[in-house]
Amino acid sequence: MTRIQLIAALIFALVGTIVFPSEAQSVSKEKENPEKITGRIEIESGGNITIDIPDNLLNQLTEEEKITHRNSGPVLKHGINKLQGYRIQIFSDGHNQHSLEARAKARGNAVIAKFPKYRGQVYSFSSSPNWYTRIGNFRTQEQANAAMAELKRAFPQFASEMRVVKSSIVVIK
Repeated sequence: MTRIQLIAALIFALVGTIVFPSEAQSVSKEKENPEKITGRIEIESGGNITIDIPDNLLNQLTEEEKITHRNSGPVLKHGINKLQGYRIQIFSDGHNQHSLEARAKARGNAVIAKFPKYRGQVYSFSSSPNWYTRIGNFRTQEQANAAMAELKRAFPQFASEMRVVKSSIVVIK
């Protein structure tokens, strides 16, 4: 089945009415099967398809879209998205310069050992003279606070150093 046939069959299944501009007629489900209709679309429409969607359904669809945008923040595209969010800083130090990088990475590895869900979300970096290790890609401060509480219970030895920080995050859709 070609791409246009698949799209036409889906539209036909959802809407049940297809209007061809050349004939301006409706085709009901009972009269023709989707295979014949997709063939007619390819031949007769020339790429122009009009779908008759009742106003109440159209309003419902657009209202759901508005709600989705309001609740989820920025619209994410497929792939890697960089946006403002939060991370949990679990290490920040500028003393003992010779061991800072190793200590920063060791702290991140300790978190991954206990919480594999953060694999790929450990960010150790230097901003001279300090080294930092941050965990996670949280879209809201509430999510980051909940995760930090979990980490503090698991690592009481450095719980006092942990804090939620605003950060550019990576979200994959």
